[in-house]
Amino acid sequence: MNISLNKIDIAILCGGLGKRLRPVIGESQKVMAEVNDEPFLNILLKNIVRQGGRRVILLTGYKAELVEEYYRKNDFGLKIELSREKEPLGTGGALKNAQSLIKSDPFMMMNGDSFCPMDYAKLLEFYNKKQARAVIAIKKLKESQDFGVISINAQNEITSFQEKVQKQEAYTNAGVYGFSQEIFSLMPAQPKFSIEQNFFPKLVGKKIFGFKVQKGFIDVGIPERYRQAQKILRNK
Repeated sequence: MNISLNKIDIAILCGGLGKRLRPVIGESQKVMAEVNDEPFLNILLKNIVRQGGRRVILLTGYKAELVEEYYRKNDFGLKIELSREKEPLGTGGALKNAQSLIKSDPFMMMNGDSFCPMDYAKLLEFYNKKQARAVIAIKKLKESQDFGVISINAQNEITSFQEKVQKQEAYTNAGVYGFSQEIFSLMPAQPKFSIEQNFFPKLVGKKIFGFKVQKGFIDVGIPERYRQAQKILRNK
């Protein structure tokens, strides 16, 4: 069964404190860091529109008003919903907090401070084929560097997560996800948690798969990678 992106809700994490990027952008929200004279988040939203997406939920927190004010005026033809956390909840808590706004099954989530040039429909087709609960877009790196490492088996089922292990070649999380609504019932009871550290490892063996992407993802989480993103995306 093909899934049309215009029927898929896409949640975007926009609430991080961005402490490592503050030497470059000051106290601003990192998804609003400028690339090509516009907020980085615009790149994600325009790509969603190009691929047929229609409904987005922005998961805001730190400097929420900057994000919310801008996207009330600039929606790119999308239906944009806002889910603001009253206190920092972590990536998992932010998603859990938005559960009532997420209507589609499956739905997608992506990091607001990284961009992965990929075909979202293919990730969803893979999700269907595997009858998955969760799918994580993964990218092979020549060196794992400071990224977490993901291991998969021959069926692309994720078998382990390791934090920042030095390996010559490894898969890492590319920041785009496909989820079943079932995942909400499997989440920790507490409101604050990291989806990467406190939840994904508990899904191992419960139909969580890695979807391989070929192109590298662009990350603006730290000053060095933010400067690289500006060079890569300039004039695109």
